[in-house]
Amino acid sequence: MYELWCREVGFDCGGVVRGATVEAVLKQAASHASEVHGTQVTPELAEKVRKLIREQQSAPGGA
Repeated sequence: MYELWCREVGFDCGGVVRGATVEAVLKQAASHASEVHGTQVTPELAEKVRKLIREQQSAPGGA
């Protein structure tokens, strides 16, 4: 599972986008950016966002 915190992209937003793949997160992030922030994702912004997507860490004990 991968995740992206909207705040890390530069928005004052507590939104978190999660998906099974990096591409799924990018797609959801583009929708969020458009719907919530009125921002269209350019190729340059998409590359910045791609670098901020992280593999979600499991909690200790596998939960």
